[in-house]
This record gives sequence, C-alpha cells and structure tokens, in this order.
Amino acid sequence: MAAPMAWIDILKNSQKTCLIQDGRRKLHFTLQDGRELAEEYDINTQELVVRKWRRSSVLGGQGRWEFEVGEQLAPRSVNTEGLVESMSNPVFVRKDTSTAFQWRIRNLPYPLETYSVQCNQENNIVITTSNKKYYKKFCIPDMERCNLPLQQASISVAHANNTLIVSYKKPPPILDMEKTLQEEFKKMKASKDGDVDCRPS
Repeated sequence: MAAPMAWIDILKNSQKTCLIQDGRRKLHFTLQDGRELAEEYDINTQELVVRKWRRSSVLGGQGRWEFEVGEQLAPRSVNTEGLVESMSNPVFVRKDTSTAFQWRIRNLPYPLETYSVQCNQENNIVITTSNKKYYKKFCIPDMERCNLPLQQASISVAHANNTLIVSYKKPPPILDMEKTLQEEFKKMKASKDGDVDCRPS
C-alpha cells in the first residue's frame, strides 16, 4: 500500500490528460501498471464527483469501468427473461464532500436507530440493521492507498428521505494529499469543451 506521497508520485508518473467540460475538470490517468483512472471534479467547489477504474480484460480488450465514487447514469436494466430490475432495492453510492468520505444508501426506510455502523479489525466499515434487513461491508480505498487505519470516532450517521448517510471524516494526511493533488491538477494543460486535441501533460 502506498503512503500519501507515494500515491501522489504514482499519479505524477502516469500518462494523463485533462479536459474542462460541463463545469467539471475531467482527468484521465493511465498508470504504469496499465490500469486506467478517470476522475471528475466540480470546477467551483473542487469536490470529487466521479472516480472510476478500468483494467484490461483477460482477453486483452478494454474492461468495464468500475465506479469508486459517483455512479453510472443508465436506464433500468432488463435481464434475459425480460424482468426489470426492482427500483426498491437499496442503492449504495459514494458521494464525497470536501471534508468527508460519504456514502448514501437509498431505499432504506427504517429509522436511524435501526442501523449499526462499525469499523472492524480488517479496516472495513460494516453496516448492519437490528431487523436483519440490510448488511454491507466496504473499505475506503483512499485510506488503504495511504496505509491509514480507520477510526470509529470519525464515523457519523444520518437518515433522511429513505436514505442512510454514512460519513467518515477525512484525516489530515488525506486532506493534505488532496490539496497537493489539486495544485498539481491546476498545473496541467487542459483542453476546453469542443477541442479535439487533449495532449498528455
């Protein structure tokens, strides 16, 4: 696992392009191990809106994008039998703020006291419910990349509009790293919306 400065160096040493479009700074990185990383930041707030990863498939073609932050905006999926995916199933999405990692789980109607959100010994966050209706275990990739342990005191939980909101306060090393990265991103030569050329920096 990389420490904060090591992760910054990994991004610095990658092949990267930058595009300003639709009020967002859109960055694309090709890491030295072949993985692709795409990020989108709000131009005004500098907040991360989308982070997704892609690696080559086993057959050598391009794999599918896997979202770490944000979500794929797509119509409801229909399986081979023509059944439409239920819109009432819980939907787990990460949407960060400037000071916290944040996850929103939609379609959870139970009151706040139903939920337990805990860090475990494997450095994961585990969500359980007293009525045994929902269970979720997940990590914070940003913390893992920087080799930082999770702290229970950094977790806060809220519930509104059938949505459970779990927040994890970003520790100082993460905030410092994000500030450094934003400064690096601003140095990149950015193409504007409509430009054809998007030269690597």
